[in-house]
Amino acid sequence: MPAFPAAAGRALADTQLRRNLAHATRTIRNKRAAVVGELPDWEELREAGRAVKERTLRHLDTYLLQLEERVTAAGGRVHWARDAEEAGRIVVDLVRETGEQEVVKVKSMTTQEIGLNEALAAAGIAAYETDLAELIVQLGDDLPSHILVPAIHRNRAEIREIFLRNMAAYGVPAPDGLTDDPAALAAAARTHLREKFLRAKVGVSGANFLVAETGTAVVVESEGNGRMCLTLPETLISVVGIEKVVPTWRDLEVYLQLLPRSSTGERMNPYTSTWTGTAAGDGPRVFHLVLLDAGRTGVLADRIGRQALNCIRCSACLNVCPVYERVGGHAYGSVYPGPIGAILGPQLRGTASETERALPYASTLCGACYDVCPVKIDIPEVLVHLRARVVEGSSGRRKALERLAMGAAGWVFAAPSRLAAAQRAGSAAGRLLARRGRIGRMPGPLSAWTDARDVPAPPKESFRAWWDRTRPGSGGRGSIGPIGPIGPIGPIGPIGPETPPGGRGPRTGGDR
Repeated sequence: MPAFPAAAGRALADTQLRRNLAHATRTIRNKRAAVVGELPDWEELREAGRAVKERTLRHLDTYLLQLEERVTAAGGRVHWARDAEEAGRIVVDLVRETGEQEVVKVKSMTTQEIGLNEALAAAGIAAYETDLAELIVQLGDDLPSHILVPAIHRNRAEIREIFLRNMAAYGVPAPDGLTDDPAALAAAARTHLREKFLRAKVGVSGANFLVAETGTAVVVESEGNGRMCLTLPETLISVVGIEKVVPTWRDLEVYLQLLPRSSTGERMNPYTSTWTGTAAGDGPRVFHLVLLDAGRTGVLADRIGRQALNCIRCSACLNVCPVYERVGGHAYGSVYPGPIGAILGPQLRGTASETERALPYASTLCGACYDVCPVKIDIPEVLVHLRARVVEGSSGRRKALERLAMGAAGWVFAAPSRLAAAQRAGSAAGRLLARRGRIGRMPGPLSAWTDARDVPAPPKESFRAWWDRTRPGSGGRGSIGPIGPIGPIGPIGPIGPETPPGGRGPRTGGDR
Protein backbone atom coordinates (compact mmCIF):
# COMPACT_ATOMS: atom_id res chain seq x y z
CA MET A 1 0.00 0.00 0.00
CA PRO A 2 1.19 3.55 -0.67
CA ALA A 3 1.62 5.95 2.24
CA PHE A 4 -1.50 7.59 3.63
CA PRO A 5 -1.44 10.86 1.62
CA ALA A 6 -1.44 9.06 -1.74
CA ALA A 7 -3.86 6.33 -0.64
CA ALA A 8 -6.24 8.89 0.88
CA GLY A 9 -6.27 10.92 -2.34
CA ARG A 10 -7.27 7.85 -4.29
CA ALA A 11 -9.98 6.95 -1.77
CA LEU A 12 -11.43 10.47 -1.83
CA ALA A 13 -12.04 10.10 -5.56
CA ASP A 14 -14.21 6.99 -5.01
CA THR A 15 -17.69 8.43 -4.49
CA GLN A 16 -19.30 4.99 -3.96
CA LEU A 17 -16.83 4.23 -1.19
CA ARG A 18 -17.59 7.52 0.52
CA ARG A 19 -21.33 6.89 0.36
CA ASN A 20 -20.91 3.38 1.81
CA LEU A 21 -18.73 4.65 4.65
CA ALA A 22 -20.91 7.63 5.50
CA HIS A 23 -24.06 5.50 5.71
CA ALA A 24 -22.45 2.74 7.79
CA THR A 25 -20.57 4.91 10.27
CA ARG A 26 -23.56 7.19 10.80
CA THR A 27 -25.77 4.19 11.56
CA ILE A 28 -23.31 2.75 14.09
CA ARG A 29 -22.72 6.16 15.71
CA ASN A 30 -26.42 6.69 16.26
CA LYS A 31 -26.92 3.23 17.77
CA ARG A 32 -23.98 3.72 20.11
CA ALA A 33 -25.20 7.12 21.27
CA ALA A 34 -28.64 5.70 22.09
CA VAL A 35 -27.44 2.81 24.28
CA VAL A 36 -24.67 4.80 25.97
CA GLY A 37 -27.19 7.49 26.88
CA GLU A 38 -29.18 4.90 28.86
CA LEU A 39 -26.43 4.46 31.46
CA PRO A 40 -26.14 7.15 34.14
CA ASP A 41 -22.72 5.79 35.18
CA TRP A 42 -21.16 5.57 31.70
CA GLU A 43 -18.26 7.87 32.58
CA GLU A 44 -17.59 5.87 35.75
CA LEU A 45 -17.54 2.69 33.64
CA ARG A 46 -15.03 4.29 31.24
CA GLU A 47 -12.82 5.25 34.15
CA ALA A 48 -13.06 1.73 35.58
CA GLY A 49 -12.10 0.26 32.20
CA ARG A 50 -9.09 2.55 31.96
CA ALA A 51 -7.98 1.86 35.52
CA VAL A 52 -8.17 -1.94 35.16
CA LYS A 53 -6.16 -1.84 31.95
CA GLU A 54 -3.46 0.39 33.39
CA ARG A 55 -3.17 -1.68 36.56
CA THR A 56 -2.87 -4.83 34.44
CA LEU A 57 -0.15 -3.36 32.24
CA ARG A 58 1.87 -2.28 35.27
CA HIS A 59 1.94 -5.90 36.47
CA LEU A 60 1.66 -7.64 33.10
CA ASP A 61 4.44 -10.14 33.79
CA THR A 62 2.69 -11.37 36.93
CA TYR A 63 -0.68 -11.80 35.24
CA LEU A 64 0.80 -13.55 32.19
CA LEU A 65 2.55 -16.12 34.35
CA GLN A 66 -0.65 -16.65 36.34
CA LEU A 67 -2.53 -17.12 33.07
CA GLU A 68 -0.04 -19.70 31.82
CA GLU A 69 -0.30 -21.62 35.07
CA ARG A 70 -4.12 -21.68 34.99
CA VAL A 71 -4.34 -22.64 31.29
CA THR A 72 -1.88 -25.48 31.81
CA ALA A 73 -3.71 -26.73 34.90
CA ALA A 74 -6.95 -26.80 32.88
CA GLY A 75 -5.45 -29.03 30.20
CA GLY A 76 -4.30 -26.43 27.69
CA ARG A 77 -0.82 -25.72 26.38
CA VAL A 78 0.74 -22.24 26.23
CA HIS A 79 3.23 -21.10 23.57
CA TRP A 80 5.14 -17.80 23.63
CA ALA A 81 5.81 -16.00 20.34
CA ARG A 82 8.30 -13.14 20.13
CA ASP A 83 7.14 -11.93 16.71
CA ALA A 84 4.81 -12.62 13.80
CA GLU A 85 7.18 -15.06 12.13
CA GLU A 86 7.52 -17.20 15.25
CA ALA A 87 3.76 -17.15 15.88
CA GLY A 88 3.08 -18.26 12.31
CA ARG A 89 5.62 -21.05 12.59
CA ILE A 90 4.08 -22.28 15.85
CA VAL A 91 0.57 -22.41 14.38
CA VAL A 92 1.72 -24.12 11.18
CA ASP A 93 3.53 -26.81 13.20
CA LEU A 94 0.50 -27.36 15.44
CA VAL A 95 -1.79 -27.81 12.44
CA ARG A 96 0.68 -30.19 10.81
CA GLU A 97 0.72 -32.29 13.99
CA THR A 98 -2.99 -32.96 13.47
CA GLY A 99 -2.44 -34.15 9.90
CA GLU A 100 -5.08 -31.72 8.62
CA GLN A 101 -4.71 -29.37 5.67
CA GLU A 102 -7.46 -26.87 6.41
CA VAL A 103 -8.69 -24.78 9.33
CA VAL A 104 -11.76 -22.68 10.08
CA LYS A 105 -11.14 -19.28 11.64
CA VAL A 106 -12.92 -16.95 14.01
CA LYS A 107 -12.61 -13.26 13.11
CA SER A 108 -9.27 -12.15 14.60
CA MET A 109 -7.33 -8.92 14.17
CA THR A 110 -4.28 -10.55 15.73
CA THR A 111 -4.05 -13.30 13.11
CA GLN A 112 -4.41 -10.65 10.41
CA GLU A 113 -1.63 -8.65 12.07
CA ILE A 114 0.80 -11.56 11.83
CA GLY A 115 -0.30 -12.62 8.33
CA LEU A 116 -1.37 -16.06 9.54
CA ASN A 117 -3.51 -16.92 6.50
CA GLU A 118 -0.53 -16.30 4.26
CA ALA A 119 1.77 -18.38 6.48
CA LEU A 120 -0.71 -21.25 6.43
CA ALA A 121 -1.15 -21.00 2.66
CA ALA A 122 2.62 -21.15 2.17
CA ALA A 123 2.58 -24.40 4.16
CA GLY A 124 -0.20 -25.86 2.02
CA ILE A 125 -2.92 -25.31 4.63
CA ALA A 126 -6.19 -23.63 3.63
CA ALA A 127 -7.72 -21.15 6.10
CA TYR A 128 -11.44 -20.39 5.79
CA GLU A 129 -12.85 -17.25 7.38
CA THR A 130 -16.27 -17.80 8.98
CA ASP A 131 -17.25 -14.32 10.16
CA LEU A 132 -19.65 -12.99 7.51
CA ALA A 133 -17.73 -9.78 6.86
CA GLU A 134 -14.38 -11.60 6.84
CA LEU A 135 -15.87 -14.14 4.43
CA ILE A 136 -16.84 -11.30 2.09
CA VAL A 137 -13.31 -9.90 2.28
CA GLN A 138 -11.75 -13.31 1.63
CA LEU A 139 -14.03 -14.18 -1.29
CA GLY A 140 -13.39 -10.75 -2.80
CA ASP A 141 -9.59 -11.15 -2.49
CA ASP A 142 -9.80 -7.93 -0.52
CA LEU A 143 -8.41 -6.46 2.69
CA PRO A 144 -10.39 -5.57 5.83
CA SER A 145 -11.15 -1.86 6.18
CA HIS A 146 -12.73 -1.69 9.64
CA ILE A 147 -12.10 -3.35 13.00
CA LEU A 148 -15.71 -4.28 13.66
CA VAL A 149 -17.12 -4.51 10.11
CA PRO A 150 -14.21 -5.52 7.83
CA ALA A 151 -16.39 -5.21 4.70
CA ILE A 152 -17.87 -1.82 5.60
CA HIS A 153 -16.63 -0.47 2.27
CA ARG A 154 -18.91 -2.85 0.35
CA ASN A 155 -22.62 -2.42 -0.29
CA ARG A 156 -25.02 -5.32 -0.70
CA ALA A 157 -25.01 -5.20 -4.51
CA GLU A 158 -21.24 -5.60 -4.49
CA ILE A 159 -21.50 -8.46 -1.97
CA ARG A 160 -23.98 -10.30 -4.19
CA GLU A 161 -21.57 -10.08 -7.13
CA ILE A 162 -18.70 -11.38 -4.99
CA PHE A 163 -20.77 -14.36 -3.81
CA LEU A 164 -21.91 -15.26 -7.32
CA ARG A 165 -18.46 -14.87 -8.82
CA ASN A 166 -16.21 -16.50 -6.19
CA MET A 167 -18.10 -18.59 -3.65
CA ALA A 168 -17.92 -21.80 -5.68
CA ALA A 169 -14.10 -21.71 -5.66
CA TYR A 170 -14.12 -21.96 -1.86
CA GLY A 171 -16.85 -24.58 -1.41
CA VAL A 172 -20.63 -24.58 -1.71
CA PRO A 173 -21.58 -22.11 -4.49
CA ALA A 174 -24.07 -19.29 -4.19
CA PRO A 175 -27.59 -20.31 -5.23
CA ASP A 176 -28.88 -19.42 -8.66
CA GLY A 177 -31.00 -16.30 -8.67
CA LEU A 178 -29.34 -14.85 -5.56
CA THR A 179 -30.59 -11.33 -4.88
CA ASP A 180 -29.00 -8.56 -2.85
CA ASP A 181 -31.59 -8.86 -0.09
CA PRO A 182 -29.64 -9.07 3.21
CA ALA A 183 -31.58 -12.14 4.34
CA ALA A 184 -30.81 -13.91 1.06
CA LEU A 185 -27.11 -13.04 1.29
CA ALA A 186 -26.95 -14.27 4.89
CA ALA A 187 -28.68 -17.52 3.92
CA ALA A 188 -26.17 -18.10 1.11
CA ALA A 189 -23.29 -17.54 3.51
CA ARG A 190 -24.87 -19.85 6.09
CA THR A 191 -25.22 -22.69 3.58
CA HIS A 192 -21.66 -22.15 2.36
CA LEU A 193 -20.19 -22.18 5.88
CA ARG A 194 -22.22 -25.03 7.36
CA GLU A 195 -20.36 -27.61 5.30
CA LYS A 196 -17.02 -26.26 6.55
CA PHE A 197 -18.09 -26.25 10.20
CA LEU A 198 -19.20 -29.87 10.02
CA ARG A 199 -15.99 -31.21 8.47
CA ALA A 200 -13.33 -29.02 10.13
CA LYS A 201 -10.99 -30.70 12.62
CA VAL A 202 -8.95 -27.60 13.51
CA GLY A 203 -10.20 -24.17 14.55
CA VAL A 204 -8.13 -20.97 14.86
CA SER A 205 -9.27 -18.00 16.91
CA GLY A 206 -8.16 -14.88 18.64
CA ALA A 207 -9.67 -13.67 21.90
CA ASN A 208 -11.13 -10.41 23.13
CA PHE A 209 -9.97 -11.09 26.69
CA LEU A 210 -7.95 -13.58 28.73
CA VAL A 211 -8.86 -13.97 32.42
CA ALA A 212 -5.68 -14.59 34.44
CA GLU A 213 -7.31 -15.97 37.60
CA THR A 214 -8.97 -18.88 35.75
CA GLY A 215 -7.05 -19.21 32.45
CA THR A 216 -10.23 -18.46 30.51
CA ALA A 217 -10.33 -17.09 26.95
CA VAL A 218 -13.29 -14.96 25.85
CA VAL A 219 -14.69 -14.17 22.40
CA VAL A 220 -17.64 -11.83 21.88
CA GLU A 221 -19.51 -11.78 18.56
CA SER A 222 -22.85 -11.12 16.92
CA GLU A 223 -23.37 -14.05 14.54
CA GLY A 224 -22.63 -17.35 16.27
CA ASN A 225 -20.12 -18.44 13.63
CA GLY A 226 -17.35 -17.99 16.15
CA ARG A 227 -19.01 -20.34 18.58
CA MET A 228 -19.20 -23.01 15.86
CA CYS A 229 -15.42 -22.69 15.37
CA LEU A 230 -14.77 -22.80 19.10
CA THR A 231 -16.85 -25.89 19.87
CA LEU A 232 -16.94 -28.25 16.84
CA PRO A 233 -13.27 -28.80 15.88
CA GLU A 234 -11.16 -31.36 17.75
CA THR A 235 -8.23 -28.93 18.06
CA LEU A 236 -8.48 -25.23 18.90
CA ILE A 237 -5.54 -22.83 18.49
CA SER A 238 -6.00 -19.31 19.89
CA VAL A 239 -3.51 -16.57 18.96
CA VAL A 240 -3.80 -13.65 21.40
CA GLY A 241 -1.78 -10.51 22.09
CA ILE A 242 -0.28 -10.35 25.57
CA GLU A 243 -2.16 -7.10 26.29
CA LYS A 244 -5.55 -8.87 26.22
CA VAL A 245 -5.17 -10.12 29.81
CA VAL A 246 -7.53 -8.99 32.58
CA PRO A 247 -6.87 -10.07 36.17
CA THR A 248 -10.28 -11.41 37.28
CA TRP A 249 -13.81 -12.28 36.20
CA ARG A 250 -14.98 -9.20 38.09
CA ASP A 251 -12.79 -7.06 35.84
CA LEU A 252 -14.21 -8.80 32.78
CA GLU A 253 -17.71 -7.65 33.76
CA VAL A 254 -16.69 -4.01 33.20
CA TYR A 255 -15.65 -4.70 29.61
CA LEU A 256 -18.71 -6.77 28.83
CA GLN A 257 -20.67 -3.57 29.44
CA LEU A 258 -18.30 -1.22 27.64
CA LEU A 259 -17.53 -3.26 24.53
CA PRO A 260 -20.96 -4.02 23.01
CA ARG A 261 -22.26 -0.49 23.53
CA SER A 262 -19.15 1.04 22.00
CA SER A 263 -18.85 -1.34 19.06
CA THR A 264 -22.20 -2.59 17.77
CA GLY A 265 -24.48 -0.26 19.75
CA GLU A 266 -25.98 -3.21 21.63
CA ARG A 267 -26.64 -3.55 25.35
CA MET A 268 -24.94 -6.94 25.43
CA ASN A 269 -23.24 -9.26 22.97
CA PRO A 270 -25.52 -11.78 21.28
CA TYR A 271 -22.79 -14.43 21.75
CA THR A 272 -20.19 -14.42 24.51
CA SER A 273 -18.10 -17.61 24.34
CA THR A 274 -15.66 -18.59 27.09
CA TRP A 275 -13.41 -21.62 27.32
CA THR A 276 -10.97 -22.77 29.97
CA GLY A 277 -8.54 -25.44 28.78
CA THR A 278 -10.28 -28.66 27.77
CA ALA A 279 -13.11 -30.75 29.21
CA ALA A 280 -13.91 -34.38 28.44
CA GLY A 281 -16.84 -34.70 26.07
CA ASP A 282 -17.30 -30.94 25.69
CA GLY A 283 -15.69 -28.90 22.94
CA PRO A 284 -12.19 -29.37 21.49
CA ARG A 285 -10.05 -32.18 22.92
CA VAL A 286 -6.83 -30.16 22.43
CA PHE A 287 -6.35 -26.46 23.20
CA HIS A 288 -3.28 -24.36 22.39
CA LEU A 289 -2.84 -20.71 23.44
CA VAL A 290 -0.23 -18.72 21.52
CA LEU A 291 0.69 -15.54 23.42
CA LEU A 292 2.01 -12.92 21.01
CA ASP A 293 4.44 -10.10 21.76
CA ALA A 294 5.28 -8.69 18.29
CA GLY A 295 6.38 -5.29 19.57
CA ARG A 296 4.00 -5.01 22.51
CA THR A 297 6.67 -4.98 25.22
CA GLY A 298 8.36 -2.15 23.34
CA VAL A 299 5.12 -0.18 23.38
CA LEU A 300 4.75 -0.93 27.08
CA ALA A 301 8.06 0.81 27.75
CA ASP A 302 6.76 4.12 26.36
CA ARG A 303 5.03 6.11 29.10
CA ILE A 304 2.77 7.97 26.67
CA GLY A 305 2.46 5.46 23.85
CA ARG A 306 1.53 2.51 26.07
CA GLN A 307 -2.05 3.84 26.22
CA ALA A 308 -2.58 2.14 22.87
CA LEU A 309 -2.38 -1.25 24.61
CA ASN A 310 -5.56 -0.38 26.53
CA CYS A 311 -7.54 -0.79 23.29
CA ILE A 312 -10.36 -3.36 23.40
CA ARG A 313 -10.91 -3.21 19.60
CA CYS A 314 -14.39 -1.69 19.77
CA SER A 315 -13.89 0.57 16.70
CA ALA A 316 -15.76 3.51 18.26
CA CYS A 317 -12.92 5.84 17.30
CA LEU A 318 -13.24 4.86 13.63
CA ASN A 319 -16.96 5.56 13.57
CA VAL A 320 -16.57 9.18 14.75
CA CYS A 321 -13.36 10.06 12.93
CA PRO A 322 -13.93 12.59 10.11
CA VAL A 323 -10.81 11.36 8.34
CA TYR A 324 -11.75 7.68 8.42
CA GLU A 325 -15.30 8.41 7.28
CA ARG A 326 -13.99 9.99 4.10
CA VAL A 327 -11.13 7.67 3.14
CA GLY A 328 -11.92 4.30 4.75
CA GLY A 329 -9.55 1.78 6.26
CA HIS A 330 -7.48 0.76 3.25
CA ALA A 331 -5.88 4.19 3.04
CA TYR A 332 -4.06 3.54 6.32
CA GLY A 333 -2.16 0.58 4.85
CA SER A 334 -2.48 -1.19 8.18
CA VAL A 335 -4.44 -4.07 9.71
CA TYR A 336 -5.53 -1.58 12.38
CA PRO A 337 -7.10 1.39 10.57
CA GLY A 338 -8.50 4.66 11.85
CA PRO A 339 -7.30 6.65 14.85
CA ILE A 340 -6.28 3.61 16.90
CA GLY A 341 -4.35 2.23 13.94
CA ALA A 342 -2.57 5.54 13.53
CA ILE A 343 -1.05 5.13 17.00
CA LEU A 344 -0.83 1.34 17.26
CA GLY A 345 0.76 0.49 13.92
CA PRO A 346 3.76 2.85 14.12
CA GLN A 347 4.51 1.60 17.63
CA LEU A 348 4.23 -2.12 16.87
CA ARG A 349 6.13 -1.96 13.59
CA GLY A 350 8.32 1.11 14.06
CA THR A 351 8.58 4.17 11.84
CA ALA A 352 11.21 2.96 9.38
CA SER A 353 8.79 2.87 6.43
CA GLU A 354 7.07 5.87 4.88
CA THR A 355 3.71 4.16 5.44
CA GLU A 356 4.21 4.09 9.21
CA ARG A 357 5.74 7.58 9.37
CA ALA A 358 2.66 9.02 7.67
CA LEU A 359 0.09 7.49 10.02
CA PRO A 360 0.48 9.88 13.01
CA TYR A 361 -0.44 12.69 10.61
CA ALA A 362 -3.64 10.97 9.40
CA SER A 363 -5.73 12.95 11.86
CA THR A 364 -7.20 16.39 12.46
CA LEU A 365 -6.54 16.08 16.22
CA CYS A 366 -10.19 17.00 16.78
CA GLY A 367 -10.40 14.73 19.84
CA ALA A 368 -13.65 12.97 18.93
CA CYS A 369 -11.85 9.63 19.29
CA TYR A 370 -10.97 10.36 22.93
CA ASP A 371 -14.53 11.39 23.72
CA VAL A 372 -15.96 8.00 22.65
CA CYS A 373 -13.13 5.67 23.66
CA PRO A 374 -14.53 3.29 26.32
CA VAL A 375 -11.13 3.01 28.03
CA LYS A 376 -10.18 6.68 27.66
CA ILE A 377 -7.15 6.35 25.41
CA ASP A 378 -5.92 9.88 24.72
CA ILE A 379 -5.31 9.23 21.04
CA PRO A 380 -4.54 12.90 20.16
CA GLU A 381 -1.84 12.98 22.84
CA VAL A 382 -0.22 9.84 21.45
CA LEU A 383 -0.47 11.15 17.89
CA VAL A 384 1.43 14.30 18.81
CA HIS A 385 3.96 12.18 20.70
CA LEU A 386 4.51 9.98 17.64
CA ARG A 387 4.77 12.99 15.33
CA ALA A 388 7.67 14.19 17.45
CA ARG A 389 9.25 10.75 17.17
CA VAL A 390 8.88 10.80 13.38
CA VAL A 391 10.54 14.21 13.18
CA GLU A 392 13.38 13.15 15.46
CA GLY A 393 13.97 10.09 13.32
CA SER A 394 13.78 11.91 9.99
CA SER A 395 16.70 12.77 7.75
CA GLY A 396 19.06 15.62 8.51
CA ARG A 397 17.77 17.75 5.63
CA ARG A 398 14.16 17.46 6.73
CA LYS A 399 15.05 18.28 10.33
CA ALA A 400 17.14 21.25 9.21
CA LEU A 401 14.28 22.64 7.11
CA GLU A 402 11.80 22.25 9.94
CA ARG A 403 14.19 23.86 12.40
CA LEU A 404 14.68 26.76 9.98
CA ALA A 405 10.92 27.17 9.56
CA MET A 406 10.27 27.08 13.31
CA GLY A 407 13.08 29.56 13.91
CA ALA A 408 11.58 31.95 11.37
CA ALA A 409 8.14 31.59 12.94
CA GLY A 410 9.60 32.26 16.39
CA TRP A 411 11.31 35.40 15.13
CA VAL A 412 8.03 36.68 13.62
CA PHE A 413 5.95 35.92 16.72
CA ALA A 414 8.51 37.52 19.04
CA ALA A 415 7.59 41.08 18.00
CA PRO A 416 4.05 42.47 17.45
CA SER A 417 5.26 44.69 14.61
CA ARG A 418 6.78 41.74 12.72
CA LEU A 419 3.64 39.66 13.26
CA ALA A 420 1.44 42.50 11.97
CA ALA A 421 3.63 42.91 8.88
CA ALA A 422 3.54 39.14 8.20
CA GLN A 423 -0.25 39.11 8.55
CA ARG A 424 -0.63 41.98 6.11
CA ALA A 425 1.68 40.33 3.59
CA GLY A 426 -0.03 36.95 3.94
CA SER A 427 -3.47 38.47 3.60
CA ALA A 428 -2.52 40.37 0.46
CA ALA A 429 -0.93 37.29 -1.11
CA GLY A 430 -3.95 35.18 -0.22
CA ARG A 431 -6.35 37.59 -1.91
CA LEU A 432 -4.20 37.56 -5.05
CA LEU A 433 -4.33 33.74 -5.19
CA ALA A 434 -8.05 33.49 -4.43
CA ARG A 435 -10.66 32.77 -7.06
CA ARG A 436 -14.36 32.99 -6.22
CA GLY A 437 -13.64 33.32 -2.54
CA ARG A 438 -11.33 30.28 -2.36
CA ILE A 439 -7.61 29.71 -2.72
CA GLY A 440 -7.17 26.98 -5.30
CA ARG A 441 -3.51 26.09 -4.96
CA MET A 442 -0.75 27.76 -3.04
CA PRO A 443 2.83 27.75 -4.35
CA GLY A 444 5.74 25.64 -3.18
CA PRO A 445 5.50 23.46 -0.08
CA LEU A 446 2.19 25.11 0.85
CA SER A 447 0.55 23.24 -2.03
CA ALA A 448 0.52 20.09 0.11
CA TRP A 449 -2.00 21.87 2.34
CA THR A 450 -4.26 23.30 -0.37
CA ASP A 451 -4.25 20.10 -2.45
CA ALA A 452 -6.36 18.40 0.22
CA ARG A 453 -8.26 21.34 1.74
CA ASP A 454 -10.51 24.18 0.73
CA VAL A 455 -8.93 27.42 1.93
CA PRO A 456 -11.14 30.52 2.08
CA ALA A 457 -9.74 33.81 0.86
CA PRO A 458 -8.48 36.10 3.66
CA PRO A 459 -10.90 38.91 4.58
CA LYS A 460 -10.08 42.36 3.38
CA GLU A 461 -9.87 43.57 6.96
CA SER A 462 -7.93 41.62 9.57
CA PHE A 463 -9.05 41.23 13.18
CA ARG A 464 -6.18 43.49 14.24
CA ALA A 465 -7.31 46.27 11.88
CA TRP A 466 -10.93 45.81 12.93
CA TRP A 467 -9.97 46.10 16.59
CA ASP A 468 -8.05 49.31 16.05
CA ARG A 469 -10.87 50.79 13.99
CA THR A 470 -13.68 49.89 16.39
CA ARG A 471 -11.82 50.66 19.64
CA PRO A 472 -10.54 54.23 19.22
CA GLY A 473 -7.93 55.10 21.80
CA SER A 474 -7.65 51.51 23.00
CA GLY A 475 -3.96 51.41 22.42
CA GLY A 476 -4.30 49.01 19.51
CA ARG A 477 -2.58 45.69 19.66
CA GLY A 478 -1.74 45.64 23.34
CA SER A 479 -5.19 46.45 24.65
CA ILE A 480 -6.72 43.00 24.33
CA GLY A 481 -5.38 42.18 27.76
CA PRO A 482 -2.19 40.82 29.26
CA ILE A 483 -1.29 37.26 28.50
CA GLY A 484 0.64 35.52 31.23
CA PRO A 485 3.95 33.80 30.53
CA ILE A 486 3.96 30.18 29.53
CA GLY A 487 4.41 28.30 32.78
CA PRO A 488 2.50 27.73 36.01
CA ILE A 489 0.32 30.78 35.30
CA GLY A 490 -0.93 30.89 31.72
CA PRO A 491 -3.61 32.76 29.82
CA ILE A 492 -6.31 30.43 31.17
CA GLY A 493 -5.34 30.90 34.80
CA PRO A 494 -3.52 28.70 37.27
CA ILE A 495 -3.15 25.02 36.50
CA GLY A 496 -4.61 23.05 39.37
CA PRO A 497 -3.09 20.01 41.05
CA GLU A 498 -5.61 17.74 39.32
CA THR A 499 -3.76 18.12 36.00
CA PRO A 500 -1.72 14.96 35.40
CA PRO A 501 1.95 15.35 34.44
CA GLY A 502 2.03 16.07 30.73
CA GLY A 503 -1.76 15.96 30.56
CA ARG A 504 -4.44 18.48 29.72
CA GLY A 505 -6.44 18.40 32.91
CA PRO A 506 -10.16 17.86 33.26
CA ARG A 507 -12.13 17.98 30.02
CA THR A 508 -15.45 19.45 29.15
CA GLY A 509 -17.60 18.88 26.11
CA GLY A 510 -16.12 21.85 24.29
CA ASP A 511 -12.45 21.79 25.25
CA ARG A 512 -11.37 20.45 21.87
